[in-house]
Amino acid sequence: MKKNGLITVCVLGIAAVIALFLQQFVTTDTHVPLLFVLAVLCVSRFTDGYVYGIVASMAAVIGVNYVFTYPYFAINFTLTGYPLTFVTMLAVSVSVSALTTQTRQQEQIRLEAEKEKMRGNLLRAVSHDIRTPLTSIVGSASGILDNQKILSEEKVMELVKDIREEAQWLIRIVENLLSVTRINGENAHIHTDDEIVEEIVGSAVMKFQKRFPERKVEVLMPPEFLMVPMDGILIEQVIVNLLENSALHGKNATLIQIVVEKKPGRLAVAVEDDGVGIKENVLPVLFEGSLKSGEGEEYDSGRNMGIGLSVCMSIVKAHKGNMTAENRSAGGARVSFWLPMEEGRKDGY
Repeated sequence: MKKNGLITVCVLGIAAVIALFLQQFVTTDTHVPLLFVLAVLCVSRFTDGYVYGIVASMAAVIGVNYVFTYPYFAINFTLTGYPLTFVTMLAVSVSVSALTTQTRQQEQIRLEAEKEKMRGNLLRAVSHDIRTPLTSIVGSASGILDNQKILSEEKVMELVKDIREEAQWLIRIVENLLSVTRINGENAHIHTDDEIVEEIVGSAVMKFQKRFPERKVEVLMPPEFLMVPMDGILIEQVIVNLLENSALHGKNATLIQIVVEKKPGRLAVAVEDDGVGIKENVLPVLFEGSLKSGEGEEYDSGRNMGIGLSVCMSIVKAHKGNMTAENRSAGGARVSFWLPMEEGRKDGY
C-alpha cells in the first residue's frame, strides 16, 4: 500500500514539475493534459489494482484545472473540453490497470503451473527413486536378521555396505528435495553473496571424492581470481550432483573434468566425462525430472538422474542462469551451467 501511494505521488509530482518547467518556454497549455495522461498511465501500470490509477486520474484533472489553466489557482468546471479530459484520463487509468492486473494474474498462473509441473515431476521421480533403495535396505537388513547364524562375516559386511550405499543415496534425494522446497516455497528466495569460485568448486570436489575416492577429477580454472554472486551452498550442490551423475551414469568413465571459464558477463562451469554419453532421445528432457526407468539406459543404470538434474536446473534458474547438456565429439557427456557475473543481471538464455 505504501509503495503504491509513493509511486502515485512521485509520478504526479514529476509530471507537475515538468509541466511547470515547460510553461516557461511554451505559450500554450496543450502539453499539460498530455503530460498528466502519461503520468496516469504510468501510475496505472506500476501500481496494483484500479484504485491508484483512478485516484491519479481525478487528481490530475483537478490539478490541471486548478494550477495550469486560466484562471490560475481556481477551480473552473466550465472549461471547454474539461469533461472530455476527465473521461479520457479515467478511461486510460481503468484500461491500463485492467490490462496490468490481467497480465500479472496470467504471469502468476503461469508460474504456479510451472511449480506444479515441477512438483509432479519430482513426485514421480521420488516414487521410483525412494522405493528402490528402501526395498534394498529392508531386504539387506532382513537378510542379516533372519540368517545371522548362517551368514559369513564377509556376506554380512557386504549387506551392510549395500545398506550404507542405499542410505547415502536417500540422503542425496532428501537434500535435493529440500533445495527445491527452499527455492519454490511461498516465501522462499535466493540470497546471494560474492563467493570465491575456486573455493566452491574445491569444496564440491572434496564432498564428491569422499563418496567416490577412486574417481579422478581434474579441475581447469582460469588464471584470474573470480568472485561471483551466488548462494554458495546451492551452487556447490549443483556441482556435486553433476559429478555424481558422471560417476554413476558414465559407466566406463575414467576421468571427470570441471572446466571453469569466464565469459562476457557470466561464469561458465562444465562437468565433462569420457564415459558412454547421453542417448539423443534423452537430451531434450534431461532437466525435466521426468525420465522413466529404462529411458536412456546407457546413462541411467537403473537410477533416475532426472531428479538431480531438474533440481540443478531449478537452482541455476533461480540465479538467473541456465543449463545445457550435450555429448562430446571425443566421447562422453558434457553438462554445463552459467551464472551472471553481476548481481541482478539477466542475460538471454
